[in-house]
Amino acid sequence: MSPLSQIITIDGPSGSGKSTISRLLAQRLGITFLDTGAMYRAVGLAASRQGLDLTDTDAVKQLMANIDLQMLPGVIESQVIMNGEDVSDAIRTADMGMMASKVSALGEVRQNLTSLQKALGAKQAVVAEGRDMGTVVFPTAKHKFFLSATADERARRRTAQLHEKGLEANGNEILEQIKQRDHDDSRRSLAPLKPADDAVIIDSSTMTIEDVVQFMVDRITKP
Repeated sequence: MSPLSQIITIDGPSGSGKSTISRLLAQRLGITFLDTGAMYRAVGLAASRQGLDLTDTDAVKQLMANIDLQMLPGVIESQVIMNGEDVSDAIRTADMGMMASKVSALGEVRQNLTSLQKALGAKQAVVAEGRDMGTVVFPTAKHKFFLSATADERARRRTAQLHEKGLEANGNEILEQIKQRDHDDSRRSLAPLKPADDAVIIDSSTMTIEDVVQFMVDRITKP
């Protein structure tokens, strides 16, 4: 069986539970979790630290040429190593989520990371989470899902997630950031956020994580 036939894509907006559900699904199926959102967050962190002008194409190219990303399995989330530094916690803030949205609209960044993601998917079976996995990166994947939930519910989940990590989080601010990111991600010209035509759309607003994972397992394993 070719690796592509074992690729499962999970797309959706910020706070929809993609990362958690993708990780748990990968564990259930015994395959690799590909956390592409963390890749864009890491690039956003690097750009933020350098005070990079995102309209400067040459500077963006230089940034990407100097970034070495490693994705390692984690207990709760992927461990992200950037140029030898563990940035796993640093990238999981609301501000870095907004930076991820900005850098993901840049052709140089998206081309670089898309190539990396395709290469990883060609080597092994993966559950790939992101915003364009089923539409751009793995358009011929056999199993595609699109997760959604109300903005209020997604903000509640993200706020609780940050509090669990001991980080400060303002629910109202996070809600506004989620709404802004929804707007930006769905309207960008390059790989906008949208379900693949053949994706199974799941509204998880009233579902538990376990319910969503089991629904996916049932769809994937049915004869």
